[in-house]
Amino acid sequence: MSRQPISHALRLLKQQKLVEENGRRGLTVSGIDAVRILELYQVRTALDALAARLAAERIAGRVIDMQQRRAAQRALSSGLALRPDAPVLEFIQADVAFHTALYRLSGNHAIEDTVAAQWPHLKRSMGAVLDDPEQRPLVWAEHQEILRFVLAGDAAGAERAARRHTDRAGGETARRLSQSSFSIGGNRDAARGAAASAVR
Repeated sequence: MSRQPISHALRLLKQQKLVEENGRRGLTVSGIDAVRILELYQVRTALDALAARLAAERIAGRVIDMQQRRAAQRALSSGLALRPDAPVLEFIQADVAFHTALYRLSGNHAIEDTVAAQWPHLKRSMGAVLDDPEQRPLVWAEHQEILRFVLAGDAAGAERAARRHTDRAGGETARRLSQSSFSIGGNRDAARGAAASAVR
């Protein structure tokens, strides 16, 4: 195999800060920074709330075709159908699929494009929460509530539910990462303080 595709792939991983230079050891996988993840969730909370509002408005205005609507319903059904003991990767993939379907329902392509660039970081951190069996049904109950408001055309309710869900998920993720060996240890006090502020 040519070295060029590998070099290109490694360069992309460095740009996304998923790997970092580590002296003579070369490239190593970057640690997960709890503060950085919290910042990403703060942005995502605003985008998810907007996506839910726009999707509900489009439903109310009857400008969403049945294919888009069914795609969101299928994404929700797939997540709800997961066994409680399913591998954490399956829950992460189902979570991403649900939110992606919601972004597409919104009709705003910039929302999906913006979040897509951050999914590699978000997916790495989501396991900290979804690895807990008690969190899994809570997450999907919140997804169900969001879609219920969206499909009812209740823009305010959908926005509220989406904001509450992503806000809680971000705070819980940052809190767990700040206590985890997976997170960067250089600023653990700041990470704990930021996580605490998010869940108040």
